[in-house]
Amino acid sequence: MKKMTVTRLFAGIIIVGGLLSSCGKGATTEKKEKLSEQSSRMITLKTPERAEGQTDVLALTADPIPVVRVGFIGLGMRGRGAVERFMYLDSVEVHGLADIMSENVEFCQNILKKNNKQPARLSFADSTSWKRICEDPDIDLVYICTDWASHTPMAVYAMEQGKHVAIEVPAAMIIDECWQLVNTAEKTRKHCMMLENCCYDFFEMATLNMAQQGLFGEVIHGEGAYIHNLHEYNFGEEFKGGYHDDWRRRWNEEHNGNIYPTHGLGPICQIMNIHRGDKMDYLVSMSTDQFGMTKYATEKYGADSKEAKQEYKMGDMNTTLIRTHKGHTIMIQHDVASPRPYNRLHTVSGTKGFAQKYPVRQIALEPDFHNALPKEKMEALLKEYEHPFSKEIGELARKVGGHGGMDFIMDYRLIYCLRHGLPLDQDVYDAAEWSSLVELTELSVKNGSAPVEMPDFTRGAWDKLKGLTFAK
Repeated sequence: MKKMTVTRLFAGIIIVGGLLSSCGKGATTEKKEKLSEQSSRMITLKTPERAEGQTDVLALTADPIPVVRVGFIGLGMRGRGAVERFMYLDSVEVHGLADIMSENVEFCQNILKKNNKQPARLSFADSTSWKRICEDPDIDLVYICTDWASHTPMAVYAMEQGKHVAIEVPAAMIIDECWQLVNTAEKTRKHCMMLENCCYDFFEMATLNMAQQGLFGEVIHGEGAYIHNLHEYNFGEEFKGGYHDDWRRRWNEEHNGNIYPTHGLGPICQIMNIHRGDKMDYLVSMSTDQFGMTKYATEKYGADSKEAKQEYKMGDMNTTLIRTHKGHTIMIQHDVASPRPYNRLHTVSGTKGFAQKYPVRQIALEPDFHNALPKEKMEALLKEYEHPFSKEIGELARKVGGHGGMDFIMDYRLIYCLRHGLPLDQDVYDAAEWSSLVELTELSVKNGSAPVEMPDFTRGAWDKLKGLTFAK
């Protein structure tokens, strides 16, 4: 059956080529028929109707919070790092700490003590008491750093209790969860921000500034990725770099597609003004077979081990192509199994120029676009277009750390906007759109890389805002 399908596809291509060479009118007819065939093959998902009285939360503002009282849920690698960064932020108090392990709670209480802060008055080490942090009337922001499956349920519950929420990536793992986040934020009028730190990396912010000032002309194509060999983490022991109960490895066992799309996608979507004048219309996705996890497990545990015999559905490399409403394209990749250097690509291609961060930082501009700028000129250009956030807080961010400082800039902006009653840099629609690739790419892969329509989580308001802006 697969061979027949491929043969028919190639036959169709040959026929189109013949028609193009023989008859313009016939070619036009054939093109229309092919477009119709593609449309009928498109996988579409129903958009739920917005509840009566519910409106969008684009550019949402809330009352200023002079001192932001925070409750942290999940105190592993990401959670404890966030608590440490918050020690450098003004007008912040840590009121709640929750984790399933007492060691993690104690570790974070010690962070507060070392920094001469009051201990968190709410402190829980079990799997259910996180709700008490959400319910507490003296907490303003719930900061969620748990395993992926619990992100949406916790965020929804927190918003229902009147809390703003910040969620580690991805914010949701299925489309229904994406809609839950959107609907709850719209109903409660609470901020829901996914903590996409890569949007705050220095190079990404500089290229965003360049794009917004027209240096690249019209940006028509972007590329992002998460290429990061995670074997030591996915097969590691807990407290030695591994994940509790191997939760992340199980996603690789049970799913295909791109389960971690937002690091590469987020910065490109900001540059392309997604749901701020453009929107992602549809995607196609393709995965290689799986090789790397079985190879690693065999070498580490032996060919007869359960780890080596385990089926891993996740292809080593997934590549996804997205087409936007304005005719632009985005390419996103995911690979956590190959022996390759870390890479997020971050490629920006416009009508006047080009930039990329990985594997080698390069910028090329008209008229000498065949050659990348010499390093000295590139560094001077990056300095000229340094983003205002970098100028404002970059020096301290580099000292505090967190992926080179981008984590701290992200936290700084989150708290700054909450304190001043401003719209957040990332809204709930960003969280839903960028996270939606998890299920949509799997759906495409399972159906022979069929095109999948991307939901409009704004329900028609994607061009209401004219370009990405940051509140000051």
